[in-house]
Amino acid sequence: MFIEALQFLLQTFLGLFSIALLLRFFLQWLRAPARNPLSYFLAALTDWIVLPARRIIPDLWGLDLATLVLAWLTEVVLILAIYTLIGASLGPSVGASLVLIGFLAAVQVLKRALLIVMVAVIVQALLSFVSPFSPATPVLKILVRPFLRVFQKRVPPVGNVDLSPLFVVVTCWLCLLGIAWLESAVRAGA
Repeated sequence: MFIEALQFLLQTFLGLFSIALLLRFFLQWLRAPARNPLSYFLAALTDWIVLPARRIIPDLWGLDLATLVLAWLTEVVLILAIYTLIGASLGPSVGASLVLIGFLAAVQVLKRALLIVMVAVIVQALLSFVSPFSPATPVLKILVRPFLRVFQKRVPPVGNVDLSPLFVVVTCWLCLLGIAWLESAVRAGA
């Protein structure tokens, strides 16, 4: 009982921290204005670790790699902590196990990124119908625009309704299914 509760707490807090780092990465990558409540919140939550990491990990092509690497490291710590809690050992080949954990952490980061895109697209689509002048609308539009644009070029509106959010959500869901299959294959082979 205690181990399950501890696993739940670790998955919740480290998972949410990883999502905060990924959101910060997305907002910086998409050049969202820094003067919005979400950016302020993410900066307040993650500056303590992102700012020192930026001294070590340089940007690459304008991408904040420090934030992305920290999200990956958070997932590595989460996986290692859960393995430790359940009493699993890394086995005789520690190097191969660490590579596997690093790969699984990268898969988790990709899954969380796809979930962020899906949720942002769904919320933005709902807000466009319910409350188009909400303070969250500009940030969400910036966040989902590159993903929607791919389908908006190819799929015309039907009855003045943009169907690109539906296509983005379905594509993300299919990618998540493929990632889940890959993840189960890797875990079965380990």
